Amino acid sequence: MVSLRFATPALLLLLSGCVVGPDHVPPEMPLPAKFGEGGTKSDGDVATAAWWTAFKDSRLNGYVKAGLDQNLTVQQAIERINAASANVTTAGAGGLPSLTVGASQTVSGEKGELRTQLDTRHTSAGEVQLSWLLDLFGLYKRNTESALASLDSAYASADVARLTLIQDLVSSYIDVRFFQQRLALSKANLKSRQETYELTKFQLEAGAASRLDVVQAEGLVQSTLAEIPGLETNIRISAHHIATLLGLPASALVDELLKGSGQPVFRGGITSGIPADLIRNRPDIRVAERELAAATANIGVAQAQLYPSISLSGSISPTYINQRGIHGGLTPWSFGPTLNLPIFDGGTLRANVKTAQSNAATAYLNWKSTVLTAVEQVENALSAVRRDAQTVAALQAQVKTTQETLELSTASYKDGASSLLDVLDAQRQVSLAQASLAASVQQMAKDYVSLNIAVGGGFAPGGKTTAPAAKVVAVKG
Repeated sequence: MVSLRFATPALLLLLSGCVVGPDHVPPEMPLPAKFGEGGTKSDGDVATAAWWTAFKDSRLNGYVKAGLDQNLTVQQAIERINAASANVTTAGAGGLPSLTVGASQTVSGEKGELRTQLDTRHTSAGEVQLSWLLDLFGLYKRNTESALASLDSAYASADVARLTLIQDLVSSYIDVRFFQQRLALSKANLKSRQETYELTKFQLEAGAASRLDVVQAEGLVQSTLAEIPGLETNIRISAHHIATLLGLPASALVDELLKGSGQPVFRGGITSGIPADLIRNRPDIRVAERELAAATANIGVAQAQLYPSISLSGSISPTYINQRGIHGGLTPWSFGPTLNLPIFDGGTLRANVKTAQSNAATAYLNWKSTVLTAVEQVENALSAVRRDAQTVAALQAQVKTTQETLELSTASYKDGASSLLDVLDAQRQVSLAQASLAASVQQMAKDYVSLNIAVGGGFAPGGKTTAPAAKVVAVKG
């Protein structure tokens, strides 16, 4: 007789089985020690950094806070976490014992000339069924691993949605202020050009100007008037988009935003961290890594289906009959294992394994591509931000020069020493320089936004990140 001392561990080993398929290994790839124009200091966890506060704009800060709480896309991403969490339970449920209980009470009898049963029969019955598919090769264990990785991916996807919202919201706010600045410049230029137009008409009456001069001055006034409606439209379009991002009707914030303020200019330092920081901080990289983990686990799911499966099942059905002359019970029961052995399937199961392996390879390539794209985005944004200030400074000097040129040309025209064409050309140059400066300030702000988004900053301001940190190793090259 085999001792229970040795039989019990053997039985447990049989029931626990083995797990086929590869285990997920955190992917690695060589990364440079620093960005091309960055430093060698790590930024650490930038997810909680509210970088947009560097614009010193309380209204913008309020919009970002409201957006993170109210944005419908973010809420959808959070709801998908609940679905992924439920899938974890579903994925592992097949490997657990299943128990069902039933009961019935029936009354039967017969009527008619050919009846054989004269009395009414009362039958009470119950049934208990138990089944358990033994997870000998890790089918449900791998299935659960895949579902857990998908759950992590859902958490990280919610962080991606938050990051996307912040970029869209802050960029739209920058656009509103840009178009308002352009509108203010156009109105100021309109006033200047109307004064020139009136002066030219006066000089025409005095015989000091030609009809051509008047027409040219009037044409510049009309071209400025034509700019204004388009700028007003763009202000409202951007305001509508901000309201939609906050989960509000499109026109809800128009009046509030029309009150206006200056163009946002960030006040603070520029930091990018190092490339290895991206693997920890970028939620889209975490999504790609978790999708790879899920795809790797699915290889084990497909391979486990190549092997035999054993299920244990049993049932017991007690029955009691009450009829005149007949009283008693009957309790049938059954218990035993069932073996399912796949032999001929037309190659379907092995094809499923190859499909799972190909999906895992694709997921790895996607992870690698996501990392490289993230590095490129940081490099691009860093290059732009470091040069934007130079562009703004040069355009500020250009605006000052063109304004002085306009003043001199206007004075010379009034004295009769120069033509109206010089004045009109100077006015055009002022308008172009001012528009270029406003666009450059807008671009500088957007590049600052792009840099912070590229490093994965700010999707969990003042709090903890939604998704657990992915265990991914970066190799410094």
